[in-house]
This record gives sequence, structure tokens and C-alpha cells, in this order.
Amino acid sequence: MKSDRIDMTRRQMTAMLLLAPLAITHSSSRADQADPPYSAIDFDWVDRARSRPVPARLYWPTAASSEMPVPLVVFSHGIGGSRQGYSYLGKHWSTHGIASLHVQHVGSDAALWRGNPFGVIGRLHAAAQEQEAIARAADVRFALDRMLSGEAGHHAAAVNRQRLIAAGHSYGANTTLLTIGAQVVRNGQTIDCLDPRFSAAVVISAPPFYGETDLPAVLRNVSVPTLHVTATDDVIEIPGYHSEVADRLAIFDAIASPQKLLAVFRGGSHSMFTDRPFTGGLSLNAKVKAATADLTLAFFAFAFERNNAALTQWQTNWRPILAQAPATDLAPLVNMAPASVSL
Repeated sequence: MKSDRIDMTRRQMTAMLLLAPLAITHSSSRADQADPPYSAIDFDWVDRARSRPVPARLYWPTAASSEMPVPLVVFSHGIGGSRQGYSYLGKHWSTHGIASLHVQHVGSDAALWRGNPFGVIGRLHAAAQEQEAIARAADVRFALDRMLSGEAGHHAAAVNRQRLIAAGHSYGANTTLLTIGAQVVRNGQTIDCLDPRFSAAVVISAPPFYGETDLPAVLRNVSVPTLHVTATDDVIEIPGYHSEVADRLAIFDAIASPQKLLAVFRGGSHSMFTDRPFTGGLSLNAKVKAATADLTLAFFAFAFERNNAALTQWQTNWRPILAQAPATDLAPLVNMAPASVSL
């Protein structure tokens, strides 16, 4: 990609956050001998007020307890996804003591790929409409309500309610932004989906807010710390919704809060951040997944604990796959108060 498309020398990032009812089935796995075990638990919730199913999969650290409550990520999938997706993140987080609830949005989930193949584009366009975007944000709120209620059993008492994180990829990144304060105005009415319970967010490959020309106005109420992740070849190719990496950068730039981090990997693809193992290059795909998972943990650590020790280590580990950037002396960051630097 041409250097003028991503000029990292002009993109400043904040050092402060540079790091950094029910049908239930159970399964257990172990990432490796060094990792604690986790459980994957499926919930088949229904929001009766909206007559809308809200399936979800919970990745749960089995060592969690009410005595040592754990942070919770509520994850929103991209268009055509499901609760089974982004498992590499759910497994990574849960093996490191962070629970994650992967919500399935029935109006824009994997059902879009079923049926007459000639109708796929029409189904994708229908799923991208404004009412579905609002419904997805309501799904996230509903799922969090259920997770923190008695319906989730003993898990509810073991969630640290001061450490709730909204996260998502692609369409799910837009859902996340709506959930943490993004607003649009329609017919003189402000559409506000803010859930103030979230205190941080992970925004992976966010598309633009199509039709919106004033992004700073859309995003001006986003105030929680945000981590933004993309790649130089992060391109969306849905007819009528073409979007390039510049749109991800515009989202980052439009957020006024200085509590934000942008990580840009070199090469790749838009779907590289899903569970698909080959897209973006077999070797790079695996590396970006590992780097993204590591970065989210570092982000959580600094956002909630003001521990930026993982910052220098992360950049040292993954610098070879980051987009070209000027050499930066990272040592001063360790002791810096909020300030901006180039990566």
C-alpha cells in the first residue's frame, strides 16, 4: 500500500492506552499445559420483548469465583458470523482469566449464507440496514443483562462489573461503537444505543458509518478507552459497501478522546481477524491472530490496572509485522503520563 494511504508518522497514539428457560451445552478445552482450563457454554436466550432469539457462547475461566471476579468481554461478530466465531479470542481471553460472551445476531448471522446463492447479496444488503444495526446493539445489552442476572447462574456473581469490555469485528465493530456512545440523527431524532456499563472497547476493522459525513459528530460521545486494530489490506468487498483501510483510520481519528490506541498490521485482509486460517496469508494470519490476542490483554491490563509493562514487550515481539513506522524509542513510554507518540 502506498505510504500516503497510511502515514503512520502523522497518526498519534496515546501512550496511556498504547498497550494496552436455557438450553446449555458444555465443552472443555486446554490451550496448552501452561494455560488454565476454560469452559465453553452455550445459552439460547430469547428477548421476548422483541421476539428475537439472542444465542450466545460464553468462554469462562474455570478458576473464576465470586471471591476473585473476572473481567467480561461482550463480543459482536461481523456480518454472516455466529457465536461460534472468533474462538481464538475467546479461548485466549479465558485461559488468561478473562471471560467473554460471544453474541449471535440473528438478523445478520450465518443464516445469510444459506438458501438461494443468487440471493446472498440481497440478504447481505438487508442485514446492513439501520434497523438491524440498532437491533444488534440491543442484542448486546440484552445478553449483558442476562449474563449479570440469575439466568447465568453462579457466573453472574463472578463477573467484575467494573471491568466490562465491548468488542467486535467489522459490523460487530460498528455495533461496539454504538454500544459505547456513537450516535446518528434520523428525522431530527438521535439514535442512542449507549450502554454505560462498558468501561473499555476493542474495535477491530470498523467499517464507516455509511451515509454519515461528519464522523466526529457521530463519535463525539465515545469516552471510554478504545483499542483499534486493522491491517493495510483490510478491505471490505460487499457490493454497495466497499470500504478500505482508510475508513478504519478515519474512525480512529474521529474519536476525540485521547484514550485510544491504533494498531495497523502490514498486509493481511479484512477476514483475517475471523477464525478463517488462510485469508491474508497462512503465516501472517496466525501471527496477526496471536498478536491481536496479546495486544488486547495488554490493553486490558493498562486500561484497568495502569500497568503498561506489556507495552514495550508487545511492540518488541510484533514489530516485524506492523505497518512501516519511524523508529521510536519506546523506553520513555514506561514512565509517561497521557501523551501522544508515533508507533
